[in-house]
Amino acid sequence: MKRILCPKCENYLTFDETKYTEGQSLVFVCEHCGKQFSIRIGKTKLKSKNRNEEALDQESDKSTFGSIVVIENVFGFKQILPLSLGDNVIGRRCVGTKINTPIETGDMSMDRQHCVINVRRNKKDELIYTLRDFPSVTGTFI
Repeated sequence: MKRILCPKCENYLTFDETKYTEGQSLVFVCEHCGKQFSIRIGKTKLKSKNRNEEALDQESDKSTFGSIVVIENVFGFKQILPLSLGDNVIGRRCVGTKINTPIETGDMSMDRQHCVINVRRNKKDELIYTLRDFPSVTGTFI
């Protein structure tokens, strides 16, 4: 099963890519907003479910600062999100929200700007991680 992103509401739609050939055009109607759009099947147009895991495997050099793992549940799929130096604002992915670590989920108890993980180095060049609430409506727990 492959997932495609609706260009209007940015929700994902899934379809069975094995029923179609490369180069074939498909028309979709988003079940969330009703937007009709088309795609052409090809390697660059298909979104891989594990794209975050593949990106993390490729980033095995010294410039990585860790990552957070979103566990798969009824609200969304497993995601591995890399962290960067400084403030990593984490929240539910939504159109128009300014965050640098978006989590794709249908869980409305997660705020659009939920928490912040700050990554910095101390005097011994060790990484220090600090978690704080954004403040969110539901709070943040360790």
